[in-house]
Amino acid sequence: MQKDLLLHLESVLTTYFQMPVFISQVHAAGGGDINDSFVLDTSQGPLFIKLNDTRYEDMFTKESNGLQLLGTAKALRVPTPYCYGSFQQYAYLLMEYLPGGRPAQQSIQQLAEGLATLHRCSSEQFGLQEDNYIGTLRQHNKQTSSWGVFYGQYRILPLVRQLIDIGHFGDKDLRQTDSLVKRLEDMFPEEVPALLHGDLWSGNYMFTVDGQPAIYDPAVYYGHREMDIAMTRLFGGFDASFYEHYQSAFPMVAGWQDRVPLFQLYPVLVHAVLFGGQYITQSARIIAQYS
Repeated sequence: MQKDLLLHLESVLTTYFQMPVFISQVHAAGGGDINDSFVLDTSQGPLFIKLNDTRYEDMFTKESNGLQLLGTAKALRVPTPYCYGSFQQYAYLLMEYLPGGRPAQQSIQQLAEGLATLHRCSSEQFGLQEDNYIGTLRQHNKQTSSWGVFYGQYRILPLVRQLIDIGHFGDKDLRQTDSLVKRLEDMFPEEVPALLHGDLWSGNYMFTVDGQPAIYDPAVYYGHREMDIAMTRLFGGFDASFYEHYQSAFPMVAGWQDRVPLFQLYPVLVHAVLFGGQYITQSARIIAQYS
């Protein structure tokens, strides 16, 4: 990490903590495909930083807002965001560092019950007061009173149109999507808007050194809570006991297992736009299944 950037971060942290902050060491940290991540050893203890280029400054702003919103629910451990901004060619997000550990006997139950508590946080409408991001894709959160309308207009259609624009989808896919979107209002059990993590796969939660579950890398909004549940079943899924504990804490409407692919359509479309390949075929198959 460049010396000029480190000096800038020290200045930003000094302002935030209202006392001098010095960075002594920088350690590369494991992360996703989007950002570079590091642990900073500082005079205020270890901190976590995400780096990207300045195109993604707004993405870090929205991520910080999302972490703060999740934190207000007091449902699960969430790293506290400290500072975000840009310097030279870099955009950055500084936050609390949570060292990882092993799950304890009750950790999976605590994760499930914590998610249930998060989902009991509600709002008058689906969506959010601002747009944000899932991965590097802008996530449209226009507030509406109908989950079916929200899911069709602000989750499914924008991504299908992107797939058409880049040549991965054709006229048949668009016709089937239009047919599906017209039927969505009748396909979901009625529920009040729930505060969602929005991107809750196995790479976006951890257990801390004391075994407490923590969540991070959110794409928050108020939506149907089966969205988060369906997302947990992608890419290997969560421990089977997680779903039993969640059902005990906050039972879902019967038939939720049959709706999982429909709720998974959005994240699969996201991956189709970002990565192509098998996700294009998978998203087309889900659309055809429900259209």
